[in-house]
Amino acid sequence: MSSTTTTTTVGTIGAPSRRNTELAMLVFAVLIPVFAYINVGLAKEGSVPAGILGYSLGLGLLAGVTHLVVRKWAPYADPLMLPIATLLNGLGLVFIWRLDQEPQITTKQLGGALAPGQMMWSTIGVALFLGVLIFLKDHRVLQRYTYISMVVALVLLIAPIFFPAKFGARIWITIPGVGSLQPGEFAKIVIAIFFAGYLMVKRDALALASRRFMGLYLPRGRDLGPILVIWALSLMILVFETDLGTSLLFFGLFVVMLYVATERTSWIVFGLLLSAGGAVAVATFESHVQTRVHNWLNPLELLNGGVTETAQAMYSFGSGGILGSGLGQGYSRLIGGIAPKSDYILATVGEEAGLAGLMAILLLYGLLIERGIRTALAARDPFGKLLAVGLSGAFALQVFVVAGGVTGLIPLTGMTMPFLAQGGSSVIANWALVALLLRISDTARRPAPAPAPSTDAEMTQVVRP
Repeated sequence: MSSTTTTTTVGTIGAPSRRNTELAMLVFAVLIPVFAYINVGLAKEGSVPAGILGYSLGLGLLAGVTHLVVRKWAPYADPLMLPIATLLNGLGLVFIWRLDQEPQITTKQLGGALAPGQMMWSTIGVALFLGVLIFLKDHRVLQRYTYISMVVALVLLIAPIFFPAKFGARIWITIPGVGSLQPGEFAKIVIAIFFAGYLMVKRDALALASRRFMGLYLPRGRDLGPILVIWALSLMILVFETDLGTSLLFFGLFVVMLYVATERTSWIVFGLLLSAGGAVAVATFESHVQTRVHNWLNPLELLNGGVTETAQAMYSFGSGGILGSGLGQGYSRLIGGIAPKSDYILATVGEEAGLAGLMAILLLYGLLIERGIRTALAARDPFGKLLAVGLSGAFALQVFVVAGGVTGLIPLTGMTMPFLAQGGSSVIANWALVALLLRISDTARRPAPAPAPSTDAEMTQVVRP
């Protein structure tokens, strides 16, 4: 009596897609802003706001469509990035609408009510998000356009020079029928693509060290060229556009990606020294930068009959305390101009949601950045790793620069808080950034295809007595 056993090839079991987890998180990401919206209406008018149905349906529709597209075209993408972005965008709309209720900062001179426009820009950003996921099947295709992306980035950074300055800086371009856009918001994504493609090819040469000094491996002189060129370009941006934020983001992004690619601490040291030296040099003769630094160092100095906006933000944080004054019950209208809806919207969060609410917002940003870094670690190709690090690093630098400026840690730079602050260019660009990270994470987490069954293996028989 004998038995015959046939051996077959067994494929590996793939990781779960986690799309149901994403859907559950999206429900909370929609409900929290909706309850916040109702809370503001009750505080300001004593009744549920009339626009609650439209806001709820609009935000829910955006969340539902994005989830369905991710489920279809990126089924193995990270399950937390989309809910976090939706929650931040939804809360941003609530705070902008809350500030629209203040007549002092909703005049025609300041653009009127800005929440409807922000909702429109958010919809356009989600449309770009969907387009990236549907039409970009593989992020590695972007590597082909390394040097084209460099040219595009330079055009985006140089374009504002030819348009009039606003609020002391040349960071906007005006398009008839559309309005003002900030090309720098889109340039950070294109620059990350260029840096990822360039460093993937040149990282071995840049990692070589010629000598050791004070415990640091110094790079070769001929390899200092790229960082010197980027340093010079960032200084030119700062000089001609007086844009401290974009120049800091541009140069900092390159140094971060250079360090990740080469694992040489010396590049960080050189980057910090060049950044500090360039900022000091420009601040000695550029009045706009001098004013920003002066207001940072002397926030309580009287200017035009009142304290600076930085001091007003400090008062807002102080009056908010631990738990805040309550949504809709703060005095952020005292901060001059359009600033409460853009540069200083974190001051409104700190005043009305308190330190606890502000820390929750910052933790959401931190979690989104952490998921981006985790995506870089999981990526299987070097280009994907560097691109994910670059996109996450650009997002992290922008959050740090804005939060640091509003809280008085560093001089204010004029950039917008991603997803939270009013700004069409910012919300569109950041939705595209999240889409690229989701595409990379989908490729990284997607299980490898099971090997095709071998005909020879299927015909193999093992005979046992």
